[in-house]
Amino acid sequence: MAARLGDEDGPGSGSGSASHLTSSPAPASAAGGAVSEGSVSNSASEGSGPVAPAPKGSAPKGSAPKGSAPKGSAPEGSAPEGSASEGARTVTLDDVRSAQKTLSGISRLTALEGSRYLSGLVGSPVHFKCENLQRTGSFKLRGGYVRIAGLSPEERAAGVVAASAGNHAQGVALAASLLGVRSTVFMPEGAPLPKIAATRDYGAEVRLCGQIVDETMRAAQEYAERTGAVFIHPFDHPDIIAGQGTVGLEILEQCPEVRTVVVGIGGGGLAAGIAVAVKALRPDVRVVGVQAEGAAAYPPSLAAGRPVTIDAPVTMADGIKVGRPGEVPFRIIEELVDEVRTVTEDELSSALLLCLERAKLVVEPAGASPVAALLSDPKSFEGPVVAVLSGGNVDPLLMQRILRHGMAAAGRYLSLRLRLTDRPGALATLLGVLSTLDANVLDVSHVRTNPRLGLSEAEVELHLETKGTDHCEDVREALRGAGYTVMAEVMV
Repeated sequence: MAARLGDEDGPGSGSGSASHLTSSPAPASAAGGAVSEGSVSNSASEGSGPVAPAPKGSAPKGSAPKGSAPKGSAPEGSAPEGSASEGARTVTLDDVRSAQKTLSGISRLTALEGSRYLSGLVGSPVHFKCENLQRTGSFKLRGGYVRIAGLSPEERAAGVVAASAGNHAQGVALAASLLGVRSTVFMPEGAPLPKIAATRDYGAEVRLCGQIVDETMRAAQEYAERTGAVFIHPFDHPDIIAGQGTVGLEILEQCPEVRTVVVGIGGGGLAAGIAVAVKALRPDVRVVGVQAEGAAAYPPSLAAGRPVTIDAPVTMADGIKVGRPGEVPFRIIEELVDEVRTVTEDELSSALLLCLERAKLVVEPAGASPVAALLSDPKSFEGPVVAVLSGGNVDPLLMQRILRHGMAAAGRYLSLRLRLTDRPGALATLLGVLSTLDANVLDVSHVRTNPRLGLSEAEVELHLETKGTDHCEDVREALRGAGYTVMAEVMV
């Protein structure tokens, strides 16, 4: 497998080396233009074409963000003093380039891998920006390191504290260790054991608190107020956004002909950072954000013109399961991101399965969200396209469930409950029918005693491996034709 939990050492794989790109600073208002291979250019290029109008409810294109939220307007559950709400500093191209220098030798220049399958669907080249191969298994090291590196000696001496269910926890833990800063990370009590172990291995003191991240966040903020430790917000701070924006600079370096960048959005730090870098240098490039349908706080926030909170976000993609946008990234995304789309759980699981089978890449559901968007409507993206695979830290047990769900969504896994006559040989006859249909039986549950069954009835639950949606329908029709009553399809 390509991505491994806790894999932090060694050079990046694929295109690019372990060292970071370097480029001379340029004004944040630099016009977009072509990017020559091997360097990032900030000079304007004539003939780059007009900028497409932004869709309704999203932001117009531009070359630099207008600014962040005013002081004191931090979202509910945001950090205390020292967080994004302190001051009204925005993020510029110079900030991102400065962050790139700070990260030189620290973060990997992750690979840009082509996807022949998605390229065929889109009708233009599609590439994966493999941040699932980044140190700690996600992009979070970039922003965490830049934020902690910018602290004063007094602040470093006080230590740092963070709250996270996984990726941010590991990024902060490793960044703090590399900088010689003491770190405490609060994680939910139900956080996956591999992520807890990895965070401890990176040098953090882990404290388990609360059932959901919001509770964990409050505990971390209270700890910061009580001890003086600096709270490291996962997305709502200019330094965090600048660090994540280095992904955008690398995309322009590795794919100078890119026309569309697709990136998942939770709180918005990664999408905002990429948008700052890409739009300053190439305003003609379209930036599309993707959220899980059950945790999509940005569409209503963009419609309202301010961050709004959604109640009880629900999605398997815990990396983008955020109930309220950050103030700082929201203002940037509102202005610079062209469109925010949503994807379903079925589309997420199918995308994860595609990454595993076709690209041989372990990607978590949040990291697969751009792939899900491409699969759901491939012809709506102008290529070349770069899809940012933001992380690969997925719990093995969750991976198992997601793969089953993905196979079902792709028509390759069918679970049925049906009734048959309770007599000797009835089950063997049923299995014989399935064998003629070339459906592979994975599991059988045979119930003969149940109040809902008649005296001469038995109930069978079948889990089958199939060859696609057409094959699934053939199996259903053949069973009905053989006289079996299909009671229900069982959720996987």
